[in-house]
Amino acid sequence: MAPKQDVLTALRAEFLEELAIASRKLRTLFDARVRAKGLTLARARTLMHLVRKDGMTQSELAEILEVEGPTLVRLLDGLEAQGLTERRPVEGDRRAKQIALTEAGRVLAAEVTRLADNLREEVLAGVPEADLLGATGILRAMTGKIAVAGCETDAA
Repeated sequence: MAPKQDVLTALRAEFLEELAIASRKLRTLFDARVRAKGLTLARARTLMHLVRKDGMTQSELAEILEVEGPTLVRLLDGLEAQGLTERRPVEGDRRAKQIALTEAGRVLAAEVTRLADNLREEVLAGVPEADLLGATGILRAMTGKIAVAGCETDAA
């Protein structure tokens, strides 16, 4: 490998390692903050998605959260036990269920959203807009390539 290629290979490895570390640390920090509200990271994420689009079906929610059906069922059971969500039948489809926030769920979802907003502000304070735009572009490109690679793997 040429010296320039060696540098690029090392830089790519360092970038992905830093991305993985930052992702883990961000999840850990957010998890600690939502635990103070009596939630797990998974439950908090679920509430945040439901507050954006209340009444999603279980299958839609599982896809957004990137979890399997049985995992989502346990997650929803826990949220229902806390009085934060309820399952409702879908008109015209006896098997499908919509997930709706209760009033307590809406209140807590709003708190969790504020926590997430504050965390973003805290973590990204001082990062110039141009850097955020560039980094977001890089992450979108990576996500697209990962999706294509995942489709190729699924087809094999």
